[in-house]
Amino acid sequence: MKKRPFIAQWIAAICLIAIADLPAHAQGTTIGPSGLKIPRFVSLKSDRVNVRGGPSTDHKVKWVFRRAGLPVEIVHEFENWRQIRDSEGEEGWVYHSLLSGRRTALISPWQTAGTLVDLLRNPAEDAPVAAKAQVGVQVDITECERGWCEVAVQSYSGWLKANLLWGVYPNEEIN
Repeated sequence: MKKRPFIAQWIAAICLIAIADLPAHAQGTTIGPSGLKIPRFVSLKSDRVNVRGGPSTDHKVKWVFRRAGLPVEIVHEFENWRQIRDSEGEEGWVYHSLLSGRRTALISPWQTAGTLVDLLRNPAEDAPVAAKAQVGVQVDITECERGWCEVAVQSYSGWLKANLLWGVYPNEEIN
């Protein structure tokens, strides 16, 4: 009879651990070998980045990015290699030193080219327009809070809803 309370306590402890760990698993976030979260957004450090079919230089180059600052999502890590996904959903492997922690995003790349989006002066639906930007434009992220992100492109800045950006997770906080 003394073993039953111990077993019940053990099962309760496991359940509590599982519940405490639930938010990380619910979001699909894990910690990679680098000690950083996976998935996460980063940007390309160079104007020429080879994307390979696997995590070594023995794998063929699938395509080459030619735009520094372009946002990509790290979805897996293996040693010094990062499996990335671009805004079109294509995946490949990039050496870690070609990536930067600088946060950038693309404005609504899923919308029709040429469409204009309002950058607002404040993070509010009724805020005055600070500038207009075309969809697909690459922006630097200054900060994100409560579903809004302050972005900058060239000499213009303003606020956009986070769901209009590819390069930011829903409700992600960036300071």
